[in-house]
Amino acid sequence: MKKALVCGAGGFIGHHLVTHLKKEGFWVRGVDLKYNEFSKTQADDFFIADLRDPVICRNIVDQRFDEVYQLAADMGGAGYIFTGENDAAIMHNSACINLNILEACLRRNTHRIFYSSSACMYPEHNQVDCTNPNLAESSAYPANPDSEYGWEKVFSERLYLAYHRNHKMEVRIARYHNVFGPQSTWTGGKEKSPAAICRKVACAKPGETIEIWGSGQQTRSFLCIEECLEGTTRLMRSAWTGPVNIGSEEMISINNLASMLIAISGKPLSIKNIPGPVGVNGRRSDNRLIYEKLGWKPSQPLLTGIKQLYTWIEKQVEPQKELVFS
Repeated sequence: MKKALVCGAGGFIGHHLVTHLKKEGFWVRGVDLKYNEFSKTQADDFFIADLRDPVICRNIVDQRFDEVYQLAADMGGAGYIFTGENDAAIMHNSACINLNILEACLRRNTHRIFYSSSACMYPEHNQVDCTNPNLAESSAYPANPDSEYGWEKVFSERLYLAYHRNHKMEVRIARYHNVFGPQSTWTGGKEKSPAAICRKVACAKPGETIEIWGSGQQTRSFLCIEECLEGTTRLMRSAWTGPVNIGSEEMISINNLASMLIAISGKPLSIKNIPGPVGVNGRRSDNRLIYEKLGWKPSQPLLTGIKQLYTWIEKQVEPQKELVFS
């Protein structure tokens, strides 16, 4: 039986990845600061542990794993990343995790490791035009991310590539683009925009107004979790290092995303744009390279996945509504 280690297994993508690997027949060890808050982990072995500690990392990597997925990071949505209040923690925590895990894997002769980078590492000047952003992999340098979160991703990508060159580690690097789906953070300040807007719509009463940060004309592409897992495992088992985009090319404005969710809800709601952190003007995955190398592209439209997310968040919101109005 093959063995896999998933770092960040209590988080949204990591939790789904554990389930995916178990279905494939892997023995899976998960590690995170906490369990997933929405459902029980399917991991065979799960450590509640802080990967910022190198001793703990060496204890976690106590054997040779066939596949290591490094998803652990200090992260969140625009309200967490772009205020500037969390920059030191974001850079310090994530950098420590990557330094420690790479070294622990090297010492245990575990060489095949996947690193989840982010579209946030791309230059801000390539994402000014909300209708035509340039996020081809070759456009990453000269580096100029719009956040310290993005700068940490630039550093960590180069760290993994250095271990690949100097220690022959079989590194695989993907730049994720706005992955969403059920069992993701939907409240508390670290939620991403799809979940945040789903919550606002689900909580609103007919005739009310929901607030959207910024002009609402800023654009993004969003990838559902099932597609992300397929792209991730396909890259992991390929002979190609990357870095490569894993995302959707279907771009939508944030106001139009809100309108889509309002239509799904069936409620007559209106949108009010207010000041708030928004990040870059435009961001869309460029999938030409991953299709050329791996023959992969998303198979379903945004509407299909976003309906699933809204239905799930609506169910999370209902018990809270009952507490408020009972």
